[in-house]
Parts: sequence; structure tokens; C-alpha cells
Amino acid sequence: MTATDSAHSADPERGTLAKAASENFPVAPFFLPRNWRTDLMAVYGFARLVDDIGDGDLAPGGADARLLGVPDDRADDRPLMLDAFEEDLRRVFDGTPRHPLLRRLQPTVRRHSLTPAPFLGLIAANRQDQVVRRYETYADLLAYCELSANPVGHLVLAVTGTATPERIRRSDEICTALQIVEHLQDVAEDLGRDRVYLPAEDMKRFHVREADLAAPTAGASVRALVAYETRRARDLLDAGAPLVGSVHGRLRLLLAGFVAGGRAAIRAIAAADHDVLPGPPKPGRIQLLREVGVTLRGEG
Repeated sequence: MTATDSAHSADPERGTLAKAASENFPVAPFFLPRNWRTDLMAVYGFARLVDDIGDGDLAPGGADARLLGVPDDRADDRPLMLDAFEEDLRRVFDGTPRHPLLRRLQPTVRRHSLTPAPFLGLIAANRQDQVVRRYETYADLLAYCELSANPVGHLVLAVTGTATPERIRRSDEICTALQIVEHLQDVAEDLGRDRVYLPAEDMKRFHVREADLAAPTAGASVRALVAYETRRARDLLDAGAPLVGSVHGRLRLLLAGFVAGGRAAIRAIAAADHDVLPGPPKPGRIQLLREVGVTLRGEG
């Protein structure tokens, strides 16, 4: 057990929230008003925990399972854990939730009159991960992102009081792009979980087999496939980027950070010559700040 795992086991709320520092994009940066930071971290805590349940990444010790009322000997039963988590989510809206991350979320839900729909979407995505491990088409992958990524953008707009149909559409493009970029960074890790988020139709087009994804480094076909999917993600980010210019003040800087995080990750993948198999290519802080400036200026 690592020191991080030990801390999470002792304090699952703090352990989950600490993962914000490793994301591609800023979750609740210091320059935001305190109430926004509080609400965005509450939303992040929910989203991170449901992903950890779905991925089997909860810290050892079973603290999260016990908080959700799941017996210790069933803590590894992901569908059961997701069911228990959904039950506790519903208590956010009509009672008192058991898990501290959901108790943290309850004031945010009440302040902004949030509905269960986006939270249930994130749970549904993780349920889908338990039974759907391959995606035949790009359209299938986009449909998955509607559950796994886009609800987060809806919640950010709701918390900041800036949701409009046009902004939601732009946000969906950004969130889907960020999800695709994360999948590209994590090809090897996902394969280790018996999941492949590269569309099968594209793998066939580029003559890539699953065995090729298990290699220590990527061959030419895998690099070409990753480059192709990276261009798709970049096009989605560019399509959604006008969202940044539609808002003002510190929210504009936050949204620029989301877009810039995706663009910097894409540049890191390109800098690795699209070889994502040795491990996730990650951008440096200078590259991220440079991309924030480009995004704020409205440049491509």
C-alpha cells in the first residue's frame, strides 16, 4: 500500500479530492471566487469517486464501501458499488447521504438547484464500462462521451450560472475532446483493464490489431491511428473554443484552462511522435500556460 493509498484509506474524502492535481485541466484554481471553488471541488469529488468505483481504483481497506453500506466482502463488486453509490446520490436530493463526498455535494446541489440527471449520466457511463469494453464506431464512442464527459461541463455551467443552449453545445464539444485525449493518453492502461476506446472501424482502417497496443512502443500503424484520433480531438476543441469568448472575467480564464489543458496534452502526444504506449505523454506547466494565452487570444 502506498502512502497515498494509506491516506485515502484513512480519509477517503481527502484522498479522492487530492487527485485533482493530476488532471489535464485545472479543477478549481485559486483565482476563482471561494464559493465557486467549493462547488467545483464538490462536483469533482463526485465525478472522481464514481470513476474510481467504475475502474476499481478505490484505495485498499474498503473505507468507501463501508461508507456506502456495502459489506467488506463485496467491496470489489463494481456494479453493486455503483448501485449503492446511486442510492446515496439520491439521498443528496431527499435525505442525508452517507459518503462524505456526497454530503459535501449536497449544499452545492441546493444552492444551484441542480438536478440528478448529470450525476446519473456519470454513473451510467461507469455502468457501461462494466459491460461494454470495445466501441465499433466513432459515433458509438461519442455516445459514450455524452455520458462520461459532457455532464461535467453541464455542471460547471450550472454552478457558475452561465448555462445557455449554445454554451452547452460548445461545452459538449470541449468535454468530449478532453475525454478522447485522456483515452489516447491511457491506451496501454485501458488495455490492461481489457478496455479499448479506439474505434474498431478506425483500427481496421489503419491495420492496427489489439496485440499492437500491447507492445512496449508503438509501431507506425499505431502512431498513425493515434495521430488521426488526436486530430479529431483537436477539431472538437477548436469547435468548442468559442465558449471561452462567450463569458467574462475569471470564468473566462477557467474555461480557457480547460481548452488549454486539452491542447497542451495533444501537443505532448505529438511531441512523443504519437507513441502513447510507454505511458501517458503529459504536458509541462510552461506549455500549459502558453496554451492558456493562445486560447484567451482566440488563436487556433
